[in-house]
Amino acid sequence: MKRESFKSRLGFILISAGCAIGIGNVWKFPYVAGQNGGGIFVLFYLFFLIAVGVPVLTMEFAVGRASGKSVVKGYEALEPEGSRWHLHGYAALFGNYMLMMFYTTVSGWMISYFYRFLINDFKGLDTKGVTDRFSHMLADPKSMTFWMIVIVVVGFLICSFGLQAGVEKISKPMMLGLLALIVVLAVNSILLKGGVDGLKFYLIPDWKKVEEVGLFNVIIASMNQAFFTLSLGIGAMEIFGSYMSKEHTLLGESLRIAALDTFVAIMSGLIIFPACFAYGINPGAGPELIFITLPNVFIQMPGGRIWGTFFFLFMTFAAFSTIIAVFENIIACCMDKWNISRKKSALINGVIILIASLPAVFGYNIWSSFQPRGDGSTVLDLEDFIVSNLLLPGGSLIFLLFCVTKWGWGFDKYLEETNTGIGAKFPKALRGYVTFVLPCIILVILVLGLR
Repeated sequence: MKRESFKSRLGFILISAGCAIGIGNVWKFPYVAGQNGGGIFVLFYLFFLIAVGVPVLTMEFAVGRASGKSVVKGYEALEPEGSRWHLHGYAALFGNYMLMMFYTTVSGWMISYFYRFLINDFKGLDTKGVTDRFSHMLADPKSMTFWMIVIVVVGFLICSFGLQAGVEKISKPMMLGLLALIVVLAVNSILLKGGVDGLKFYLIPDWKKVEEVGLFNVIIASMNQAFFTLSLGIGAMEIFGSYMSKEHTLLGESLRIAALDTFVAIMSGLIIFPACFAYGINPGAGPELIFITLPNVFIQMPGGRIWGTFFFLFMTFAAFSTIIAVFENIIACCMDKWNISRKKSALINGVIILIASLPAVFGYNIWSSFQPRGDGSTVLDLEDFIVSNLLLPGGSLIFLLFCVTKWGWGFDKYLEETNTGIGAKFPKALRGYVTFVLPCIILVILVLGLR
């Protein structure tokens, strides 16, 4: 079966960036930046993004492009005879399944709130009313299951049409729409009366805050955010490497994808902080920020129904871009491994994800008594912990060692693949850094994540 390829370079960049751009860009990055010295955190974040995230991203792409296969078969094609690197391919595929087991539920929340703002369901509500809306949604397994099913069915339906006719055709305009929406929303927030105070809190370096938090903690926070933002370690990016042409170097493409991901993260803060400060509402992090704090802001804002609808359309696009990218990885892995058609793979995996997503839905209602990570935790929290704290850093470390050690593919072959094409070249002088220093950094991230 002939390997599919992207119709355009723009499609590859936008879809790969869409995989990286997710809910965490919006409900985590701005808050963490504000709490860790604002501009100081952002500078450290950019440094670690280039020093840690981008090199590992080139490695996932290199494995994919050199092999022309998804993660399991990609390892098999490149590994030395008799080695067992391909076993990580199965762990990476499992990571994709587990990510979707809870990400589909949260994505369902996004599209649900988009619909609620569209029909003006929040009209006349006070703060308690907004909080109750979110609580009632979580307590209703039927509603949550419905929106989860919508996400899964639409996602697999799009992927079933193929890379160009489905994934690229839908993802390109959706990503362009996302980028346009975020600019419009940011401009609106910045122009709000009192919004300047939010900009100061977010972007101006606050050394007093750095002293309060501790410089070491600020560095660790920025390193963690930079690493996790690109969704590395489970082969979610490797699959798009397998669809790439040899025209451009992998470092150049990786830098462009990281830049787009960072643009969305930083612009999200330009939406959130000016709006919250303009209306005297303290911004939090996580689901509370998105589903309680910001709806309260939109209710008070002139034209709030429109801005709320736009915001949750943006959030739906951000979530759905990751959904489509990971679904494509799952479908392609099964096609490669078991030599089945795309439509058959989409159907089988659609059913698997639908069933596997139910525990995350029921964890907020039917199974709420099961609190696997302590009081107040849910099934979703456990699944998120396994993916974010184990599979992503652990998988990235394996990709790295595979590409730089003599027991794996080897640095010379990795470098040749990465530097094939026109564009920025990965310096050979960094061999010592990626072989000895970078593994230690990722190991630190892994160990700290298990605390």
